[in-house]
Amino acid sequence: MQMKTLPGVGIEVSGVDLKHLNKTEDAAIRQAFADQGVIFFRGQTLSEDDHIAFAERFGEINVNRFFAAHPAHPQIAMVAKDVEDRDNIGGGWHTDHSYDVEPALGSVLVARELPDSGGDTRFASMYRAYETLPDALKQEIDGKRAIHSARHIFGKSQTSYYSTSAAGNDKRIGNAAVADTLTDVTHPIVITHPLSGKKALYVNPAFTIGIEGMDEEAGKALLQRLFAHAMNGDHVYQFKWEPGSIAFWDNRSTWHWALNDYHGQRRVMHRITIEGCGLN
Repeated sequence: MQMKTLPGVGIEVSGVDLKHLNKTEDAAIRQAFADQGVIFFRGQTLSEDDHIAFAERFGEINVNRFFAAHPAHPQIAMVAKDVEDRDNIGGGWHTDHSYDVEPALGSVLVARELPDSGGDTRFASMYRAYETLPDALKQEIDGKRAIHSARHIFGKSQTSYYSTSAAGNDKRIGNAAVADTLTDVTHPIVITHPLSGKKALYVNPAFTIGIEGMDEEAGKALLQRLFAHAMNGDHVYQFKWEPGSIAFWDNRSTWHWALNDYHGQRRVMHRITIEGCGLN
């Protein structure tokens, strides 16, 4: 098994079959996941059952409340864009499930159908985003908690860049009534990662809507400063999907963004999200 560290964020692993991991390979993947935040694999041939089995190595599967499910495997969320669709799913910087009381550990995304060109995914390291913050900004956010919400994304009054879905206009995303019942949650702006022990910035442009104890305008202004810093290209890697490609990312230490640059073509990905734990 070989590992190649990538610029910005992540590591690419080759020479391994995810269906038949030995103990040494499993341990190395776990360590790389904790340290790097996202792992990319090429040339894999996972069936849906194999996909589920790989994810279950790392924890319990979270059955998504809002995405369309695979018809035969409800653990798998369908992340698809068809030829007639204009908007894609995840078309902006975000991290999955930060609106949950216990945010997701990570997600395993498998490429099933790809466009002839386009459809890359960008990833950004929130380890590096925190490490490179100016000291004054680190002090400003020390001890603060941010407010995370799903309602403006998946609810009936949706206003964000998952823009076609929750009001019932899109077969790919639904369950707006459930989204509107969710209570907003707070998490530390800076977390200590439970696996690596490193500090990471834990806010994101999709689901973070304010800062606890600050008025709305001031909170949003501070968040915009953090978002702008985290988007720095030095923290980012753009992954080009190929048949057999898999990305396994840590939602607590990375952002991602699915690019929407393949209109008129079909792209189908299978995503499994793994349950996490509380953050501090």
